[in-house]
Amino acid sequence: MGSLRYLNKYFVKYKHKLILGVLFVVLSNIFSLFPAKYIGDAFRIIEEMVGSSNTNEITRNFNNDLLKIVLLIFFAVCIKGIFMFLMRQTVIVVSRNIEYDLKNEIYNHYQSLPISFFKNNRTGDVLNRISEDVSKVRMYLGPAILYSLNLIFLLTFVIFRMLFISPELTFWVLIPLPILSFLIYKISAAINLNSELVQIKLAALTNLTQQFLRSIKIIKSSNSERQSLNQFDSSSRDYMKSQLSLVKINSLFFPLMILLVGMSTLLTIWAGEKLVRFGEIDIGVIAEFIIYVNMLTWPVTSIGWVTSIVQTAAASQKRINEFLSEKNNILSKKSIRRKIVGDISFQNVSFKYKKQLALDNINFNIKNGDFLGVIGAVGSGKTTILQLICRFLNVENGKIFIDNEPIENYDVHYLRNFISYIPQESFLFSDTIRNNLLFGKTSASDLELLDVIEAVCMNHDISKFEHGLETYIGERGVTLSGGQKQRLNIARALLKKSSILLIDDSLSNIDVDNEKKILSNIYSLKGKKTTIIISNRVSAISKCDQIIVLEKGSIIEKGSHNDLLKLNGYYKKVYDLQKISF
Repeated sequence: MGSLRYLNKYFVKYKHKLILGVLFVVLSNIFSLFPAKYIGDAFRIIEEMVGSSNTNEITRNFNNDLLKIVLLIFFAVCIKGIFMFLMRQTVIVVSRNIEYDLKNEIYNHYQSLPISFFKNNRTGDVLNRISEDVSKVRMYLGPAILYSLNLIFLLTFVIFRMLFISPELTFWVLIPLPILSFLIYKISAAINLNSELVQIKLAALTNLTQQFLRSIKIIKSSNSERQSLNQFDSSSRDYMKSQLSLVKINSLFFPLMILLVGMSTLLTIWAGEKLVRFGEIDIGVIAEFIIYVNMLTWPVTSIGWVTSIVQTAAASQKRINEFLSEKNNILSKKSIRRKIVGDISFQNVSFKYKKQLALDNINFNIKNGDFLGVIGAVGSGKTTILQLICRFLNVENGKIFIDNEPIENYDVHYLRNFISYIPQESFLFSDTIRNNLLFGKTSASDLELLDVIEAVCMNHDISKFEHGLETYIGERGVTLSGGQKQRLNIARALLKKSSILLIDDSLSNIDVDNEKKILSNIYSLKGKKTTIIISNRVSAISKCDQIIVLEKGSIIEKGSHNDLLKLNGYYKKVYDLQKISF
């Protein structure tokens, strides 16, 4: 429960609205007492009329009094309804505002965390914090608090009113309510437990369905439809069983509530009849108390439900707090913000992923506008070099200098403004081609867009699309080929007017002819952009001013294309193999 204290800052933020909401709760419950009192008065009038011998006079008075009572009840109900509306508009709206603030806080915190955080945590788990967990916390912020306040004030007002009228009858009326509350609490706990199980089974079924949709080609090509159907049937059956179990528990809720409410009503009539017989109360009190019983039923019933909500919210907030406690270790020492030209220097740089060595004593220098090629086997540390430059990772040993300044002295966000990074895996947003390109530079003109499209040889492809740049490319660019995705990623990076261009094997899915044209356009940037090209194709890096060959995190060869060929080492072997293959 201590985890929910984190939300206190939001209560302070919206304290004025919450205080107003509490006031509306009080007023709503005060006016809810009046109809019961007036109905009791009506029964007294009826009793007087039945016992009177002067029928005509009593009838006239009865009609007048009854009309007054009806109007008073109508007035009280209307006023209560107005205050209930205002109560919900304040408390529930506050809960939505806090939900909005909390989601923004979580999302903003996610953006501040290093890449390593997302590598170490499952995507589904990260998403659940900002969706499912926040939704459960909102139930505590809104309905749970609202019903708790309503319960407190209604119980206080109703019990005080009943004790004022008849303490003895109040005792008999309240006997079943604690029993009802306890049983409802137990049922609510069972419902909550089974609901969580249903969610788990549903998540498993959803994941299986997603997996099926993604792998439909493999399933059909391997003739595995029957096997896939059996898996789905098994998962669906588990989900159905958990749903049926939840339905059985839910079916106990309302019958139990009706039973105990009926018991309270019977006790009220039984005890009230005795008290009427001894002249301690009149028949109007019995009618009034029966209404009070029904008024207390739902608030008392909701205790178990509210408790369950609070427990669930506390568990969810604890999970949220765990993520919010994660710290960003990619920090700036001096927050330097000055124009970056593009000189890059690695001096004795080493890096480990946990216990696995990724880079070992790396040394190289790149002057502004020069090109560096990096080649090596998978897992040799090529991508790590680019991630260190982007400050996705922290240098563990050694130093990286940008324009003769230690990289950790630059403001991180400012540094990345001068870097264009094209990752190995192409990523496109579920949007139009235009908006995907503009992500690199939001203020780009149509002329600039056309220039980069031509630079990556996409002009012909886009001209075939019915809507051109406004073509919607589907989820993550599903309507495009692998080569088209890569070219759009390159175009987006080129659109950003940066000093440093980092290309992480981003040409692997592009056909040879287009690759040559794109590389020619990229190499035309010599002297303008400091560029690092990672590729396992010698043809892609052969024109670089300098090439380094990595093996198990170490530089085993360094030099120009011609220099490396003369060494007759790893680079020469790769060159010969690729030359033969063509």
